[in-house]
Amino acid sequence: MRRDTSPYFYDSFARQQWARFDAGSYRLAPAALTLLKGVNEPMPISEVEEVIGPLCRLLDIQMEEANDVRPFVIAVAGSVAVGKSTFARVLRALLAQVGRTVELVATDGFLWPTAILEKRNLMRRKGFPESYDLESMLVFLAELKEGKSELRVPVYSHELYDIVPGQFQTINQPQVLILEGVNVLQGSSRASAAVAADYFDFSVYLDADENDVEQWYVERFSVLQRTVFQRPTSYFHHFKDLRPAEVRKTGQGIWRSINLPNLLQNIQPTRERASVILRKGQSHAVKEVLWRHSIMADIRSGDVA
Repeated sequence: MRRDTSPYFYDSFARQQWARFDAGSYRLAPAALTLLKGVNEPMPISEVEEVIGPLCRLLDIQMEEANDVRPFVIAVAGSVAVGKSTFARVLRALLAQVGRTVELVATDGFLWPTAILEKRNLMRRKGFPESYDLESMLVFLAELKEGKSELRVPVYSHELYDIVPGQFQTINQPQVLILEGVNVLQGSSRASAAVAADYFDFSVYLDADENDVEQWYVERFSVLQRTVFQRPTSYFHHFKDLRPAEVRKTGQGIWRSINLPNLLQNIQPTRERASVILRKGQSHAVKEVLWRHSIMADIRSGDVA
């Protein structure tokens, strides 16, 4: 089925159709998948076998056609709580199975430290474009593509809700880099300005109905309130004694005042810039795959299906 999501055409595949591409050797043991899943992420092994595995096989072709000694950069975008982190970790594990060096970087590391966000009155805009040090992220991507080694990315702690002083993730010339975050497909207000997407070879957008994502966010918030928020070191420790109804109300309030506006204003408008859109249903499972037509036409010409 052809779907027009202007300015690009996408080929639409129901889950059963997509699974026919076959995962090949891109598979995980259930125990390995369990270790990769995030909080409140009910990803079954069938998601690997029917969705992510086949995607990896098709990515093989993209990488072969690129025939580039520089790192192949894959962006993973989508809303808060849509499952980006788990998807990115699984993608990394699968792509590394055939001997590739694969690194995963979250854009959280490029958030401004809390002290700066507070000074600029941006704490309630965390996740919005202005809360990131976009210049540093662009420098990182440019140097990565130039083949530089020992690149350092600041480490972000979700428990502390802040950049960890003096801690860095070191990236040393990987064959594949996965960059995951809400803002990765963001454009620029200036036509001449560079954007992160200038450095991407492929991009994935995880999509879902906003009401489903709200439910997932609130459920995750509830789990964290019973676990991580109980720790004195947690930034959200002040929520530790909330009753269940209060937890739900608080989670909904945060979602509707911060994350939903960011989704509608900044994240969702970037969806059609992605190479592939994975649409999730209420159960978190991908129900439809939208693949940008020009890319799929190239793959079909190689008789991959």
